[in-house]
Amino acid sequence: MDFLRPTTWEEALAAKADRPEAVPIQGGTDVMVELNFDVRRPEALLDLNRVAELREWSIAGGFCRVGAGVPYAAVIEELGGPLPGLAQAARTVGSPQIRNRGSVGGNLGAASPAGDSHPPLLAAGAVVEVESYGRGVRMIPAAEFYLGVKRSALEPDELIRAVHVPPATGPQYFSKVGTRNAMVIAVCSFAIALHPRERRVGTGLGSAAPTPRRALEAEELLAAELDWDAPLDPALLRRFGELCARAAAPIDDVRGTAAYRVHAIGVLARRTLTWAWNDHLEKRAA
Repeated sequence: MDFLRPTTWEEALAAKADRPEAVPIQGGTDVMVELNFDVRRPEALLDLNRVAELREWSIAGGFCRVGAGVPYAAVIEELGGPLPGLAQAARTVGSPQIRNRGSVGGNLGAASPAGDSHPPLLAAGAVVEVESYGRGVRMIPAAEFYLGVKRSALEPDELIRAVHVPPATGPQYFSKVGTRNAMVIAVCSFAIALHPRERRVGTGLGSAAPTPRRALEAEELLAAELDWDAPLDPALLRRFGELCARAAAPIDDVRGTAAYRVHAIGVLARRTLTWAWNDHLEKRAA
């Protein structure tokens, strides 16, 4: 197995173009587990941890641009204001060691349905910036990035450079169910983002289908019937939970049954919308 260690983004793109079979490592918290358990044995590894620009973030042009190598710990400490949903999800990832090493870009590259960063990225309307040596930059909406279990829209010669997320204009929440309270892969997860200026709500489901996904029918329901100046209607809240649960298409596995996941998604949807709505009304009243 070859081990490639570029120090610049240009070197990384050239290496990926020359060796498209090389598996990128950005933190390595997923890839190294697969190697240790002999799940896969690639011909080459492409270590991106020395590419300094991938660990940078900035806010400009209406988006927060988070480099693919920004670790979860930095998301928690530095981006909780503009990206509260993503920061909440980052707090639930693994141990402090994993949060110091793992990154949102690595989570995107792995494309696991259970990845904790995916639901808040979907709810917020994130866009993934990818690049290849020969074809340049592509911007892929998060809703179009996931193609299947651990499969993404990345071409063999492309690398994830950053993710662009609109700074929050309203309350955002993330919640997940696990077999214990910490250091656990989600049985299922749910994220919500209120966009008061647009009078809409974004959603994201995790570990409840072959890919992370939005609950589109539930979003359309709220766009049509939600009164942004009034308390939350219990019947509307109940219907929202039902439509979110209907958007799930889970499986039975060692962490939980499909039926339990469907039920839990409905519960998480109602809870997170209630929390977010209470914050929204408190802000209006202040």
